[in-house]
Amino acid sequence: MYCPYCRHPDSRVIDSRTADDGAAIRRRRSCPECGRRFTTQETVILMVGKRSGATEPFNRDKIVNGVRRACQGRPVSEDQLAILAQRVEEAIRSRGLGEVPSHEVGLAILGPLRALDEVAYLRFASVYRGFESLDDFEAEITALRAHHDEKRRLPAEDLDRHADSARDGDSKKAATWQSAAAKGS
Repeated sequence: MYCPYCRHPDSRVIDSRTADDGAAIRRRRSCPECGRRFTTQETVILMVGKRSGATEPFNRDKIVNGVRRACQGRPVSEDQLAILAQRVEEAIRSRGLGEVPSHEVGLAILGPLRALDEVAYLRFASVYRGFESLDDFEAEITALRAHHDEKRRLPAEDLDRHADSARDGDSKKAATWQSAAAKGS
């Protein structure tokens, strides 16, 4: 590791710590030539396998640029795009693979994009999945509607479950109070 100050080709590691939730190592170094200290960060390079057989390093900017096109004219901020790209990268890295097919990167984008903006999701999915007819769009819209219906049903089921547990809790409290009262008399 070259010293950034004097370009000396050697340095001594003073301290090492994990960073980015264990995805990187941060090292504090000292140059034996000029004595100055500097910090480096080491990460594992995630490779993406293209359809052509070539591989290239994973690049968050490519995700942001691709999704940005799908979000054109939609109320999606640059911060939201950056967060989406970060989530996609985290999902891919969590698989623990050194190389991921580009197809899997595209699949990893679809879920967070659907949650962010459904119109942008449809645009992206239509290109990514190669929609060729209105039937393809209708099938995807039907799936989105089913997802919405499921999301609407879940909160109602959660409320019912909460009400049941509250009733159970009230009857338990009443039983505890009655037994305590019986012991006290």
